[in-house]
Amino acid sequence: MVSTSSTDGNGSTDGNGSTDGNGSTDDSHATDGDLHTMAIGDTGSRVVFLHGLFGQGRNWTQIGKALADPSRADAHRVLLVDLPHHGRSTWEGEVEYLHMADQVAGLLDADDPVALVGHSLGGKVAMVLALRHPELVERLCVVDVSPVAYDRLSQFEGYVAALQGLDLGSFVRRADAEAALAEAVPDATVRGFLLQNLRRDGDGWRWQVDLDVLGAALPEIGGWPADRLADTPPYRGPVMWVAGARSDYIQPAYAEAMDRWFPTSRLVTVKDAGHWVHSEQPEVFVQVLRHFLDLPPTAG
Repeated sequence: MVSTSSTDGNGSTDGNGSTDGNGSTDDSHATDGDLHTMAIGDTGSRVVFLHGLFGQGRNWTQIGKALADPSRADAHRVLLVDLPHHGRSTWEGEVEYLHMADQVAGLLDADDPVALVGHSLGGKVAMVLALRHPELVERLCVVDVSPVAYDRLSQFEGYVAALQGLDLGSFVRRADAEAALAEAVPDATVRGFLLQNLRRDGDGWRWQVDLDVLGAALPEIGGWPADRLADTPPYRGPVMWVAGARSDYIQPAYAEAMDRWFPTSRLVTVKDAGHWVHSEQPEVFVQVLRHFLDLPPTAG
């Protein structure tokens, strides 16, 4: 059964969905198999973060560094993952939830089960991973997405078309790409989030996200593999949903599906936040997540 509460705050963001300004960090990077990861901190229980569509692991840097703060008694070891076809991870393999969940599961160890946090696309990957590999997941936090199929893909189709339509060879500076995308993506926050995937390549530019494959896979990404999980038992560990009050990705109509797969769960709604809750209200998100991480393993 989903129990609900709400919270608010006035946290800030750099306005582009990225959390460290320039993407650099002093913490360790690795490529484990085909997935690129970044580790922060070396004490405490392990927390693994999965980003949303068109994102990358470093979107979670601000949140991860807060949780790994060595000055706190409740510090955690944090792992930020680039999902397949994103960031510095492989562009090979299917964009299919069971496959992606199994790829991420390869990073984890049953002897060191994790708190798994996923936003949007990453939230669905996290849910499937917890269902298929419950021994790897000590608790689960799902950010602004539900275990249902969404039919509103036109916005993301528009983003893919807009990015593919840019003439990268004509840009001298990143600001040129910003200006060229302004008409198609008028929201500066969303525009900056999308353009974090634009990378220098010698004297030119390239996309760090696999636009062709992700664009073709949007129906799969918007879906939920209920038929492929039909014989999979519910995940019985603690689960918390974090919803943005201005978003409609979590609705009362989805409660039945949430309870079907995750019967021990709670819902927290963050005021003054939309779909990118952790970027729009990072301080509140950290507070909510810390509380969830401190709950006994049997609490839901």
